[in-house]
Amino acid sequence: MGKYILKRLLLIIPTLFLILLTNFAIVQSAPGGPVEQKISQIEAEQKQGATQTQLSTTTYQGSRGLSPDMVEAIKKQYGFDKSAPERFWLMLTSYAKGDFGTSFFKGKPVSQLILDKMPVSISLGLWSTLLIYLIAVPLGIAKAKRHNSLMDKTTALLLAVSYAVPVFVLAVVLLVMLAGGSYWQIFPLQGLVSENFDKLSTFGKIKDYFWHLALPITASTIGGFAGLAYLTKFSFMEELNKQYVLTARSKGLSEKKVLYGHVFRNAMMIIIAGLPSAIVGIFFTGNFLIEVIFNLDGLGRLGFEAIGQRDYPVIFGTLFIFTLMGLILQLISDVTYHLIDPRIDFEGR
Repeated sequence: MGKYILKRLLLIIPTLFLILLTNFAIVQSAPGGPVEQKISQIEAEQKQGATQTQLSTTTYQGSRGLSPDMVEAIKKQYGFDKSAPERFWLMLTSYAKGDFGTSFFKGKPVSQLILDKMPVSISLGLWSTLLIYLIAVPLGIAKAKRHNSLMDKTTALLLAVSYAVPVFVLAVVLLVMLAGGSYWQIFPLQGLVSENFDKLSTFGKIKDYFWHLALPITASTIGGFAGLAYLTKFSFMEELNKQYVLTARSKGLSEKKVLYGHVFRNAMMIIIAGLPSAIVGIFFTGNFLIEVIFNLDGLGRLGFEAIGQRDYPVIFGTLFIFTLMGLILQLISDVTYHLIDPRIDFEGR
């Protein structure tokens, strides 16, 4: 197992390189980069200033556009005075030193921005993942035991609706219904905590924290547990039809002992294998829209704003962190896989 872990750790380097290279090429080719945005911003400010002071076009430099020297200065400010290969190489060498650069528009180190936003995303992702597994796994087991029953068919309809409704639609509905839209103002409209959070008691802080997270977690959980519930059901059904289960039943073992003593461990293998991608999806992909809709200042919202502003250091810094976390989580999943069933030999891959 040690050789396999070392091999996987070494493979992280070329994987990160290829992902960064691909995304760098795509992002660089997109129009409306930071240089163009900065030039447009300066020109708009100059035109507005000219209107307010009623300067003539003969004395107003902005009416004739920015000078070539100023354009070159802007390019140098954002590092675009260098070629794309040079910029990519400088980015890689900085990442190797743990330096993710400075945000073009926020003026702060990217690593500091990520650390500042991380607690919000972890809070949302952690509780959503926990609830999804606490609901989906028992539900999937119950559906497998009662296949084709009324309970199975009823929950199948609910799961189909949960799976079909996009997370952002559900989030908007919850906002409108329960956060001061057209109906009830039961939950806070935005933010992770209230403005007077520091003045609250310990119990009050806990209550306020979960009160603010109630709607985002609900939207994320409802939108994410259907697939896992079906995966659990079909995994258990497949195991229940295998020969070792028939043998265990023929020996007089109780259904509970057969299910949780023999079937559970084997059926959960595929669920554990999918845990890293589920966590990454819930933490980042799923939270992307949830944080924007509920105005939560986390990594999802940071990435959304960075894409709109073409804030390349933030885009690539967060991409690097997300990818690295996903690869490490996948490795942890494989190790857990081996601990549950030592018969699995990853070193034979």
